[in-house]
Amino acid sequence: MDDQPVIVAARRTPIGTAGHAFATVPVHRLAAPVVEAVVRDAAPLGVPVDDVVLGNCTGPGGNLARVCALAAGLGPEVPGVTVDRQCGSGLAAILLAAQAVRCGEAALVVAGGAESASTAPLRVRRREGEPGEPYERAPFAPEGHPDPDMGPAAEALAAAYGVTRERQDAYARRSHERALAARAAGRFAREVVPIGGRTDDQRPRVLRPASLARLPAAFVPGGTVTAGNSSPVSDGAAAVAVVPERLRAAAGLPGLRLLAGTVTGCDPALPGWGPVPAVRRVLERTGTDLARVAAVEIVEAFAAQVLTVTDALGLDPLGADADRVCADGGALALGHPWGASGAVVVTRLFGRLLGEGAPPGTLGLAAVAVGGGLGIAALFEVV
Repeated sequence: MDDQPVIVAARRTPIGTAGHAFATVPVHRLAAPVVEAVVRDAAPLGVPVDDVVLGNCTGPGGNLARVCALAAGLGPEVPGVTVDRQCGSGLAAILLAAQAVRCGEAALVVAGGAESASTAPLRVRRREGEPGEPYERAPFAPEGHPDPDMGPAAEALAAAYGVTRERQDAYARRSHERALAARAAGRFAREVVPIGGRTDDQRPRVLRPASLARLPAAFVPGGTVTAGNSSPVSDGAAAVAVVPERLRAAAGLPGLRLLAGTVTGCDPALPGWGPVPAVRRVLERTGTDLARVAAVEIVEAFAAQVLTVTDALGLDPLGADADRVCADGGALALGHPWGASGAVVVTRLFGRLLGEGAPPGTLGLAAVAVGGGLGIAALFEVV
């Protein structure tokens, strides 16, 4: 138990819609203040940072994590490694950090993710003797395999599992309502690191049922997925401090102990399904009944995707489980900075459970669906 990985600090930036709040802020300038804040929060441990692990999808390259470590003033002796599991990158980075702690290779690792869609470089394919051809994204799968964009994939998931437009709109409205209420109550303030003087997430707003109902299908003619029940392209960063249980206990800090984490694959045609096998696996590995889990945070890329996953897991976020699943809203309201979102949901778990004084033994679950057909999940326990 001495080397069980525990999160003892978690911070994030406000999240801005691409091209707006942080339109000119490069990705390392989003991440560095968060890394610095997490290191300050972990100072009672009295140990140096061994590594920085950050997820990122569309950044400038050059090992973003190392750049952020230097920009955060951690010193030239602190290395860094950058992880790309697309939308799951932030949570994947945390799981990698936890592995280093568990096996005794590190005592304090800062892990998370960052994304600046606003400043991401243009990607261009080189063709001999011809001008470069710009393209929107790298492939999620090779030729011969399905490789849908995430919007059409969410539409296909909704059709395959019968998630109606009405439920999607209701869930999106709920996400915004809950985020606005959490902000008004100050529940985000304890986790947010201001960037450029901004302290609040840019996107949450009042959504009216009639306005949502008027929005046209965004990706497939006659479809159910709209701009109103989809997350926006966003900018933001989040990070946590991962340490072994022996250091946490010695310092007397509360934390979230990682009980199990996993990455699974699924049909790349329906990538939104990925959290279902991932969640089932971590529950099976730990012998945990989902009914015991007090807080569930799923990256809300699309209302259709969240509802498909919760339906499959036996959760009802529009009814009996409204206070368990994304209780303070999620990416539909806050935004979805791809490489950071997996770390944002862990930061939200930390804020919800430790900020509200949950007793030791309380369980929290984080999950992400990933383009190309992946699911990532992690189960945590308050200590």
